Amino acid sequence: MHTETEKQTLSLSFEFFPPHSTNANLRLWRSVERLAPLAPKFVSVTYGAGGATRERTMAAIATIKDRAKLNIAGHLTCVGASKAETLGVAQAYAKMGVKRIVALRGDAPKGESHFTPHPEGFASAAELVEGLKEAGDFDISVAAYPEKHPDALSLEADIENLKRKVDAGASQAITQFFFDKDDFLRFRDLAVKAGISVPIIPGILPIENFEKMTRFAKMCQANVPDWMHKAFENANTPEAVEVLSTALATEMCDDLMQEGVRHLHFYTLNNPNLTYNICRAIGVPVDGFAAQNGLVA
Repeated sequence: MHTETEKQTLSLSFEFFPPHSTNANLRLWRSVERLAPLAPKFVSVTYGAGGATRERTMAAIATIKDRAKLNIAGHLTCVGASKAETLGVAQAYAKMGVKRIVALRGDAPKGESHFTPHPEGFASAAELVEGLKEAGDFDISVAAYPEKHPDALSLEADIENLKRKVDAGASQAITQFFFDKDDFLRFRDLAVKAGISVPIIPGILPIENFEKMTRFAKMCQANVPDWMHKAFENANTPEAVEVLSTALATEMCDDLMQEGVRHLHFYTLNNPNLTYNICRAIGVPVDGFAAQNGLVA
């Protein structure tokens, strides 16, 4: 059980992705409505290479900021854009009143096996962070990988890269999802040993669809334990999957809180119910003001 003080000091953040259709737009807004009463410290909206995704991200950010009055972070990547174009997006965020940015190198575009920097672009997330700090007063989050980034030569090399991002001005790191708390705890210890003093926030992925999650995990080389495969094989109804997913993520969050974690970042995939139920299970209260103002659970 957690004390009231622990519950009060826990903060949350939620990641959404930009909608690609009218129906998806409604789903995004329903996700925001569902999760806003949990009073997140901030929410973020993902961002991919290419103009269409960029426009959808900006529109989603404007809607969430204006209607839900939530603190919001815009994602930014180095993919397929010059430094001027990338910093132009950051300045557009700033004009909207968005000063939080999740700065990422970004994945290779579809059809390409490796990330190749734009000839006039940022070559790494550390360069992007440095550019953002020079361009404005941004609060910058970066990515961390408890099981190492797929492109990194080793976990030690990956931690050195994280330190470069922090030294360039990042104020916190959000991890890729993981399913073994010890992977996160080992990584956190190694980061501290390497001189990284900013908060390292665990990224939590509630599992709505196990097969889809395993495909995603394979892409980012996140380990899915054998026992988890067996557990989901035995969960043969949607209700059983929901109960199992909620129980596993709740236990993970609870264990992390026992280890001193005070902020949890949820990858919602615009499916808010699992995230909501997990947060309530670990004792997160509902903000009555948000609920009274139409953002009801």
